[in-house]
Amino acid sequence: MSLACQIFLLIFVFSIQGAAPANDDIVWGTLGQDINLDIPGFQMINIDDIHWEKGKKKVVRFQISNKPKNPDEKYNVSVNGTLKIKHLMLEDSDTYKVVIYDKDGKNALEKTFQLKIQEKVSTPNIDWNCINKTLVCKISNGTDPELKLYVNGTSIKPVSSKFSTYRFTNKRKILVNCTAENKVSKESDVKMITCSEKGLDLYFIIGVCGGSTLFVIFMVLLIFYINKRKKQNSRKNDEELEIRACRLTTKKRGPKPCQVPGSTPQSPAASRPPPPPSHRPQAPGHRPPPPGHRAQHNQQRKAPPPPATQVYQQKGPPLPRPRVQPKAPRGATENS
Repeated sequence: MSLACQIFLLIFVFSIQGAAPANDDIVWGTLGQDINLDIPGFQMINIDDIHWEKGKKKVVRFQISNKPKNPDEKYNVSVNGTLKIKHLMLEDSDTYKVVIYDKDGKNALEKTFQLKIQEKVSTPNIDWNCINKTLVCKISNGTDPELKLYVNGTSIKPVSSKFSTYRFTNKRKILVNCTAENKVSKESDVKMITCSEKGLDLYFIIGVCGGSTLFVIFMVLLIFYINKRKKQNSRKNDEELEIRACRLTTKKRGPKPCQVPGSTPQSPAASRPPPPPSHRPQAPGHRPPPPGHRAQHNQQRKAPPPPATQVYQQKGPPLPRPRVQPKAPRGATENS
């Protein structure tokens, strides 16, 4: 035998010895539930001692002669050697080994179990949209799920392990079957999808009309706002031009006040300064006399009427006096 053949045989022998034992049973458990590790095909005859190990650690021991009672513990062994694990958790995934001894102390059985824990899958949810002509199947929970989608009996390749989608053509009725499963559970859902052409047109028309109506309303409001701003700006510019022209005219012609259209003219009375607080406003047709005339007027009203002998006092400048002719002598008058 050549050297190469010998090396090949040695590698083959070592690979067989290093491989995991083929008699390990893989057991799948559901997260949050209980599980029983049974010993199939074994008869409990002349058996006295049962050992269960997790990895390299002994978790529970059962002796028929002692009859132990441990119903409230995590692990429980029955008379037939079955190991019950309560409320499975992810850390319970491990290798479990059972060793059974008879009453003579001899090894009657050794068996290994590989326990794996998975979360149960949820019920698939099928949803569709007649406008976009798409349907979707998805699940929310589950460890290592396998999602299968069938449309009218045809298998559709899933996008991921928890999501699958399909775009259908103009078909009125579509039978959809969606199934999700893993090693510990299986759930499915079936839907009959009906999308009529009228329904599609109606949805499309409603969507288009609704969008166009909103656009028209927006444009009308925008145009109204722009026109209003233009009118305000134009009116403001006209007033500024009229004020400038009025100022130029006032400079050329004189201090005559200039009235701008749209402004309220001021009356002369409004332009006068307000009177002092001590004086009261009086009627425009009656003016009070000056202080001197007022005193004289009061004296005339209070003085008693003059007597008859009183000489009339003439007002104004004195009248001229008549000339007095000289009297002739008495003798001369008689002679004449």
